Amino acid sequence: MTTIRRLLTTAAPALRSTTRPAPAAVYRHICESATSAHARRTLRQRQTVPSGAVRRWYSTDGNAVPGSRIWSFDEIRQLVDSPGKTVIVDVREPLELQTTGKIPGAINIPVTSAVQGFHVADADFEDMYGFARPSRDTALLFYCKAGVRARSAAALAKQAGWQDVGEYPGSWLDWEARKGPVERVKSGDGPGQD
Repeated sequence: MTTIRRLLTTAAPALRSTTRPAPAAVYRHICESATSAHARRTLRQRQTVPSGAVRRWYSTDGNAVPGSRIWSFDEIRQLVDSPGKTVIVDVREPLELQTTGKIPGAINIPVTSAVQGFHVADADFEDMYGFARPSRDTALLFYCKAGVRARSAAALAKQAGWQDVGEYPGSWLDWEARKGPVERVKSGDGPGQD
């Protein structure tokens, strides 16, 4: 609403002039002002993107959770090929996993429908998800479909006491586009479903 007021304020001199502009001229002035303000904001936010690269609105600089490690496709592929101590956590909803599959070895903690998952007692967690909660000294790597929920889950895990958290900003869209291996999920394999 404040943007509209600001734009109307900039158009006010044209509205108060002795020769009334046509409504179309006022509308055009407001639209041009809004467009140029948006363009200036976009130019400030735009990153340099190599030719032929896919442009994504999620970027790793400045958007990551403070203290969160940013993982690349190659690093995760290596982790899948030779699992280490890092637990991969898919935070998408169970239906999404059934539709697309998941990164092999990932556990599912849906952050949207069960945002409290990192804050419940250990026994309640196991009842909700069907597996023991990773200990707070375990490294957790979060991914979702496009990186937004992964960032939220990393922040929630940090608040709940996990110190070693990571995010895969490309998430499932990047994994699938790069032909990463897929583990299929059957109906009924989701959290809390026996």
